[in-house]
Order: sequence, then C-alpha cells, then structure tokens
Amino acid sequence: MITPESFKLDTEESHQKALMSWCALNLDKYPELRWLHHSPNGGYRNKREAANFKIMGVKSGFPDLILLVPRGEWHGLLIELKHPSMKGKKNDGASEAQLGWGEFLINGGYGFKLCHGWKDARDTLVQYLEWRE
Repeated sequence: MITPESFKLDTEESHQKALMSWCALNLDKYPELRWLHHSPNGGYRNKREAANFKIMGVKSGFPDLILLVPRGEWHGLLIELKHPSMKGKKNDGASEAQLGWGEFLINGGYGFKLCHGWKDARDTLVQYLEWRE
C-alpha cells in the first residue's frame, strides 16, 4: 500500500499524490472520498495538445480537486492545491484565474479552499466531511 510518506514532497504533484494515497487509506472512515476527483487542467503540454484541451473545454485556473458531496450550505468542495513553499508569496501562489474561480464557486454555493501541501488539504477535507449542522 502506498502511503503519503512514500512520496518525496518536492513538487505540487507529489503533494497531490500523497493526499490521494491518504484518501485511499481512509475510505473506511470517510467513504465520500471515493468521489474526490482531480481535474487535470494544469501541467505542461505541447502546443497541439494544449489547443486540443482548450477546444474540449479546459478552462485556465479551474481547481485541482473536486468533491461533489454536499455539506451544510455548500453543494461541494473544490481545492486548489499549492506547494507549501508558495504560502506567503503573491496571492499565496494562486493565479488571478484561480482566485477568480474561487470567488465564482463560493458565490455559486460551493466551498473553495486554497491549500498549501497535502496535510492542509487533508485537514480541509476532514473538516468538510465532518461538518455537522
């Protein structure tokens, strides 16, 4: 079984892999995590592939992780995951497009959180899933 500790946490990608491995290990406690989905909007692509994704509907700045499980006033939770080293930098590492999506989602009744590192994202998911009215 791959554990979060298996990853060298030197990239945003490695933090996301650590988070998803933690989710897999905690499905018994939080079965809703099976619905956590990654939107592969980021990453480096050649021009042809990038153009194709744009035609298919990929939008700049869309959050990395989507959990369409309602809690309280929210229809679901979306997370933009950043490397911990981005905390304290301009916009805590978020682009204007990412901040725009966050504002749009919150105004539309979704939870949105900019998280720094897998543990911050894990804590956000736990807090969200354990939300009791």
